[in-house]
Amino acid sequence: MSKREDDRCGRKRKTEAGYKSEDCMNPDSSVIAAFKVFQQELDTKHDKHERLVKISRDITIESKRTIFLLHRVTSVPDVEEILTEADVKLDSVRQKIGQIAEELKGEDLHQFHRAFTPGIQEYVEAVSFHHFIRHRTLISLEEINARLVFIRENKGEGEVACVLTFQITPTDYLLGVADLTGELMRMCISSVCNGDIDTPFQLSGFLRQIHDGFSYIGNTGPYEVSKKLHTLRQSLGKVEDACYTLRVRGSEIPKHMLADVFTSRAATHLDPDEPIV
Repeated sequence: MSKREDDRCGRKRKTEAGYKSEDCMNPDSSVIAAFKVFQQELDTKHDKHERLVKISRDITIESKRTIFLLHRVTSVPDVEEILTEADVKLDSVRQKIGQIAEELKGEDLHQFHRAFTPGIQEYVEAVSFHHFIRHRTLISLEEINARLVFIRENKGEGEVACVLTFQITPTDYLLGVADLTGELMRMCISSVCNGDIDTPFQLSGFLRQIHDGFSYIGNTGPYEVSKKLHTLRQSLGKVEDACYTLRVRGSEIPKHMLADVFTSRAATHLDPDEPIV
């Protein structure tokens, strides 16, 4: 037998062995049944993960729209009207968070946490911004979680309504508050551009308190929090720079030119890595 014929016979024997192994595969085998169960569990988990990602995106979009709306308070005479409209938007965001609570019913929250954490952080940023504009204080984690209680009526007759709760983690709360500092910095510049020279000094003190609070955490907290601290210092530096300009040169610069001054100073701002003293 030549070498070529021997190779053909070898391939034929391998093919026949493959057919025999498929024929011998028992669909009722306990191993095959176990792997089918694993497949269903993984498919269910992946589908739930994708649904949570979509809900998180919707929460992010609505929360950003609420933040954009709240920035108008520096240029409108009726602030309460803006806050009331923002309340309605935040209520719709909470309903979407209720959908997350339904998806996580009976599940481990941390198993799907990465799927919805961006939306939750954006919601914390929006609701804390709204709370600061109305009360000039920082909303607590307990106050935020107290509003995330949802009542779902069961479709069956005679069944008791189901109460669902969603608890925002301390890490998501801290990350949302860190993002809030950027919005407060923008609010500071907008206030000055509209002739309000008192708000920047209020924001400066408030941001300093937040910065001091994050400094207590230092490197002992989650990695994401330490990354946000860099942006927080940038925002605080820009607000303090604006307050310095108002205090030292405010009487020299006309109000309608303050915006140009702050824009130019922000462009030539100090190195953000330089510590703030």
